[in-house]
Amino acid sequence: MALRMVCSSVLRTGTDLGVSNARTIATTAFLCRRSASLGPMPNEDIDYRNLESLEKYRSYTRYLKKAEEAKNSPAWWKTYRQYQQQEDPEHVFIPVCHAGPGVEKVNIGLPHCQSAKGKERKERKRVVKENRSSIELERAMRLRTFKIPLDRVQACWEEMSGPYHVQRLAEHYGIFRDLFPMAYFVPRVTLRVSYGLDISAPVYYGNHLTPTEAAVAPQVSFEAEEGSLWTLLLTCPDEHLLDSEGEYVHWLVGNISGGAVTSGEELYEYLAPIPAKGTGFHRFVFILFRQEGLIHFQEDVQRSPCVSLSERSFKTEQFYRKHQDLITPAGLSFFQSQWDQSVTNTFHNTLNMKEPVFQFERPPVYHPPQVKYPHRQPLRYLDRYRDGKEHTYGIY
Repeated sequence: MALRMVCSSVLRTGTDLGVSNARTIATTAFLCRRSASLGPMPNEDIDYRNLESLEKYRSYTRYLKKAEEAKNSPAWWKTYRQYQQQEDPEHVFIPVCHAGPGVEKVNIGLPHCQSAKGKERKERKRVVKENRSSIELERAMRLRTFKIPLDRVQACWEEMSGPYHVQRLAEHYGIFRDLFPMAYFVPRVTLRVSYGLDISAPVYYGNHLTPTEAAVAPQVSFEAEEGSLWTLLLTCPDEHLLDSEGEYVHWLVGNISGGAVTSGEELYEYLAPIPAKGTGFHRFVFILFRQEGLIHFQEDVQRSPCVSLSERSFKTEQFYRKHQDLITPAGLSFFQSQWDQSVTNTFHNTLNMKEPVFQFERPPVYHPPQVKYPHRQPLRYLDRYRDGKEHTYGIY
């Protein structure tokens, strides 16, 4: 009875104000019953009251896998970019970039030859067992006289994880993006390049060398089977003076038998680095291709000496597409270099052309007109208006 009186008073008050509360409440309840749920929210299934019971985030590897699955799984909510674009059921959103997310890159390198994991596991267990039972190793570790052979560590790294580390470095420096758009490769063959007679300037993966150190053709070595054929390329994607997408080829040797580079056919003779003054560091990339057979490079051979930059205009992608049935990228090494005095000599003496110089001409420092009686200015106020460059300091 009391509830009925309260409801009637509420209805009477709403009627006096011109609002139908009963109708509003009924309509809202009806819409709530009809509206569908928005969908599962992120981490909705986690019981925050009992975090100790969670098993899926106990290790970082498991968390990383779960995060990748959550990242790739479709979500019911829209992204900001999907909100901004015009809604079209026939439109499929693809990120517009050179070779970014959403576009699958192609592996054009050598395949990975996996060895038997069971055999490797047995060999590893055998070595661990021998080391644990070795009295000499135990004594050396206890006396802190044990030495790790770095040559074996380097060889193990080059065989196992080294190629993938080099691939990540090449992606970081934009090597694949500029030379092989939409593609990449894992350098399975270790390429050793060093300048100087005493091998004083080795090439690694992005280290700095001066054009003076790289003035003469380097010494190149790699492990190769007897009778195998290879192609070695040295190119620079940052030097071209007219085409931002072009390259200058500095060295190209084809049909290299085994690991002897001197036995190959020199298509382009070696040209020292020529990074123009004021353009910063340039990337110089060595790429080693494995050949399936003998290739006739009549169309790629340039006259010797090749001292014209127009004749040295090059694109690695076009060269690879032309011979992609017979060559496969196998090795990679690169360094960075910037201008020094030897670049001027190369432009004048070797290329017989004027040296391009890119410099920012700074405007002269602006000084307001001199005031005869400067107010609240120090005595060195007059130094900026002196004719001589050297300042004379007095009492301040």
